[in-house]
Amino acid sequence: MPSNEQRREAAKRKLERQLERRAQRARKRKQLTIAGSAIGVVVIVGVVALIVGLNQGGDNATTADAATTTPAEPTGAALPTARAHALPATVDCKYPAGGGPAAKPVSAPPTTGVPATGTVDVALSTSDGPIGMTLNRAESPCTVNSIVSLAKQGYFNDTPCHRLTTNGIYVLQCGDPTGKGTGGPGYGFDNEFPTDQFPADAPQLQQPANYKRGTIAMANTGAPGSNGSQFFLVYKDSPLPPNYTVFGTIDEQGLKTIDAIAAKGDTGTNGPGDGAPKEPVQIKTATVKA
Repeated sequence: MPSNEQRREAAKRKLERQLERRAQRARKRKQLTIAGSAIGVVVIVGVVALIVGLNQGGDNATTADAATTTPAEPTGAALPTARAHALPATVDCKYPAGGGPAAKPVSAPPTTGVPATGTVDVALSTSDGPIGMTLNRAESPCTVNSIVSLAKQGYFNDTPCHRLTTNGIYVLQCGDPTGKGTGGPGYGFDNEFPTDQFPADAPQLQQPANYKRGTIAMANTGAPGSNGSQFFLVYKDSPLPPNYTVFGTIDEQGLKTIDAIAAKGDTGTNGPGDGAPKEPVQIKTATVKA
């Protein structure tokens, strides 16, 4: 029969194993929380909570992330390429105040008669070169409406791209004038495509999907209605849950610009392969093309 001392030692070892398992689970949950902020950003794997953590490490209220997973190679199911059913020609949107004060003085976008067909081009002039973006109103009209409104008001001008991930997920996160991953426009809005293609309890929302190279998506905090101004630019296929609104694509020259930024590396301040760009990246202007 074991002695009291032996029983105490056995109980101690059992407790140590339990605590280690709990710590491992906690580390795993932390890794699955994207980008650090409102893509801060909050990139979740969920940038953002990047990127979006792609739960925001910053946008709206806390931090928007893009995503923080580190599989050896990007994997994930294919995202839908278009809506199962087209939206009407115009839609109404909601942009309730929230997420803290605006990082820059700005007005909320119009909410009625928002176009839900066609595309609009936005040109980012950055310190590292041009990044052309084509925004898809048919997929995510309320998101595009907000980004276009912010660009026209000069919200993105002279602002940094504050997060770069180079391991597991591959995104450059921008859109926070504070550069801290916590700033937003003073309002929030709900996810659109592809999240709204699934029921709220759909298992697909918990499984990685492949956000392909060239995708533009919103960072958020992981909470409903927490999209703001932070967005992430995917420069290499990245596995993320489909909880980040896809609203456009990057042109070839833009991808070359981002590839060059990524090649310089990140600071690793959020962990290996996740931090600010090693050489600061600044959006000089964001111009909506007629």
